[in-house]
This record gives sequence, structure tokens and C-alpha cells, in this order.
Amino acid sequence: MNENKLLTTKNVVLMGMFSALGAVLMLFEIPLPFVAPSFYGLDLAEVPMLVGTFALGPVAGVVMELVKILIKLVLKPTSTGFVGEFANFVVGCALILPAGLIYRQQKSKKHAIAGMAVGTIAMAVVGVVINALVMLPFYSNFMPLDTIIAAGAAINPTISNVWSFAILCVGPFNIIKGVMVSLITALVYKRISVIIHGAGPVRGGRRIKA
Repeated sequence: MNENKLLTTKNVVLMGMFSALGAVLMLFEIPLPFVAPSFYGLDLAEVPMLVGTFALGPVAGVVMELVKILIKLVLKPTSTGFVGEFANFVVGCALILPAGLIYRQQKSKKHAIAGMAVGTIAMAVVGVVINALVMLPFYSNFMPLDTIIAAGAAINPTISNVWSFAILCVGPFNIIKGVMVSLITALVYKRISVIIHGAGPVRGGRRIKA
């Protein structure tokens, strides 16, 4: 999808709608206390991001991730000095970019599933790294790092430091999130795609797919 095709009025409106829905979904978090401490909450904001990426392409996906964060900041100002929002953007892109690029090669169910699987793994890996290097050191300004690690050790006794916390808590947390987002996207994308693209024009009494 080239830039001119991406920036049509229809696509800009769609990107705005998907971004706004993602921003709203960011406000609703579900704790997973069996995987990570309660200060980690799972949201489904990446569902509209992934749907929009499949429909409009990976470049649109990155744009939507950015706009999603900006809208969320209007709805709920940052409580992390923008560090949390930055991490959310990076981790979100780690999911949608591989998924969008693989799906763009061939728009089939097989490639969509493969893309979401690769994106989920990428999101988990990037989530581990960015939490170990950025998020956990940042949160230690508000909560002692030993307390954070102890919260993880209460769930998994093998956790003893920042990296083991990130690998054993954040990694599985993001895998579960990626699987949930992928399943919901797989269930809704086809129906939404038909609405976005239409059934295609009719030629010679036969309807052409969009």
C-alpha cells in the first residue's frame, strides 16, 4: 500500500476509528494474578490495531498505534512520565508489524494465523527486554525493586532478579495477551473486513472480491 493509497479519506477515518477504540480499550485492564503481579493488567487494545493492520497494512498499523497512545493520553494522562506509553507503543508494534507483513505477502487464513503467531512471540520477546531494561528500573523509583521482584517470587519462587522476573512473569503475560488478541481478531476480522472493503463490484453478473 503506497502513501497516496493509504491517506485516502476513507482510510484516515478508519485509522481514527480503530485508534480511538484501542485507546478506550486501554482503560480497561484485566489482572492475571496467576502469571504476573496485580500492577500488570491485560487489555485488548491490540485487537482493533491488529484488525486495522490486516485491513490497511503495516504502515497504517504503526500510525494507529501512535494515534492510540495520543488519544489515550487525552482520556487519561500519563502516570509513568510517558515511559509506560512508550513501552506500550513498542510492544504493540512488535505484535502488529510481523503479523501485518506476513499477511500482506498473501492474504489468506494460513498467513494470518502465521503472522499472529510470529507477532505474539515477537511481542513476548520485546516485552521481556523492554521491561528488564526500561520499565522495571523506572518503576523502582516508586516501588523498591526488591518489592517488585518479591511480588513476582510470590507467584513463581524461581524469580530472583530483574531478568528472571521479566522472563517468567512478563513473557508468559504477553504470550497470553497475544493469544487472546489473536483469537478475538480471528473471530471478528472477516466480518469487519467485509464491511470495510465491501463485497466488491458486480461485473458480468458476477461479484468481484474487493
